Amino acid sequence: MLTPFKTHIDANFSFLKGKKLLIACSGGVDSVVLSFLLKKLGFNIGLAHCNFSLRGKESDGDETFVIDWADKLSIPVFVETFDTKVFAKDHKLSTQMAARELRYQWFAEILRNFKYHYVATGHHADDDLETFFINLSRGSGLQGFTGIPEINETIIRPLLPFSRSDIVAFAEENNLKWREDSSNTSTDYLRNKLRHDVLPEYKKATENLLSSFQKTQNYLKDSQDLIEDYMALVYKLAVTENVDGYTLHIEKLQELPHTKAVLYQLLHPFGFTDWPAVSDLLHAQSGKQVFSNSHRLVKDREELLLTKIASNENQPDNTTERKEILIQKNTSEISRPLHMEFHPIDRIGTIDSSVIYVDEKKLIYPLTLRKWREGDVFQPFGMKGKKKLSKFFKDEKLSLVAKEKIWVLCSDSEIIWVVGYRADDRFKVSPETTNILKIRVKK
Repeated sequence: MLTPFKTHIDANFSFLKGKKLLIACSGGVDSVVLSFLLKKLGFNIGLAHCNFSLRGKESDGDETFVIDWADKLSIPVFVETFDTKVFAKDHKLSTQMAARELRYQWFAEILRNFKYHYVATGHHADDDLETFFINLSRGSGLQGFTGIPEINETIIRPLLPFSRSDIVAFAEENNLKWREDSSNTSTDYLRNKLRHDVLPEYKKATENLLSSFQKTQNYLKDSQDLIEDYMALVYKLAVTENVDGYTLHIEKLQELPHTKAVLYQLLHPFGFTDWPAVSDLLHAQSGKQVFSNSHRLVKDREELLLTKIASNENQPDNTTERKEILIQKNTSEISRPLHMEFHPIDRIGTIDSSVIYVDEKKLIYPLTLRKWREGDVFQPFGMKGKKKLSKFFKDEKLSLVAKEKIWVLCSDSEIIWVVGYRADDRFKVSPETTNILKIRVKK
């Protein structure tokens, strides 16, 4: 196996020459063989082992084994112990997902702090086949069938062309020792059930299954590449990127063949799964919405607006959106929900969308900063009559998403400023004004 492995590395991982590699080592046969092979080829390697504290003494035994194995190879080893169940509970994750998140966060820290270039994992051809069937059971699109990527940013998987039987045979031939994870024998998880019950029978019934499977995956990858090239053209034609996210132009999308498939390709990276609801938005009334865990898709006239759902980290006080913020006289600055400054001045300076000048004697304190409401009216600067904000927004051609972000600054019940858009004429500076207040919003 050493010779074909070297050939594979030379052909597909030549960029690793001179790089430091961190090997994710559980103590299982895959990571033991991977570290042995890379050491044999002269790479500068280190091991990283996660003790997830899930199997008691067995987990501790794995940790001891990996430390001893690193000592035999005369290479550095990094070990970290995690309270995985507590992390999973705190972050509302499954144990498996919690372990994955902890593992890759820690790997990234090691790469950053110890100047490693890549993390190498021991995924092999049987892992790839299992993942294919897992995705098949979940109704995956084509991308889910193209396999585990050999290279994914700083993660590399050099053993993917090799089967588990190849790896075990090589370990036995070279008298290598490894640890068996007892949880891998359980069929409670879908992957283990496939590994122990389903795929062995499938292999018996299908000659050279792994070889045929790898050929099929190569065809699927070519098809996926073709789709991605096509979608790059679609993106230029039908999608506009803006400060709030993305705008999908419905008319342009409907001119394309297979519109539903195009929508899937555009939106599946953002976590959407309810594809009938997404497709229905094309013909829905304005304001209709569909959500993924991270994004929102909303119909707005002849457009679909894709925006990220704000997290609590981005909104430290998530009740601010519903509150009225009071601004007392002589306040010079506020930082939430908008960063605004209030300064008395002697003369009017430059005017743009971020600045207004008002006659302070016309103000009734405290001023109020709040989100706009249906029924709000104001007298736009330069006009004699009043106008509903909803009509003003329509004239300004604001999207639903843009309107949701509008704040108004009020004196008593009267709007002084549709912040960032238009001041109210009733509070403007006149020749009789003696106290000028400059109000500025920092974007």
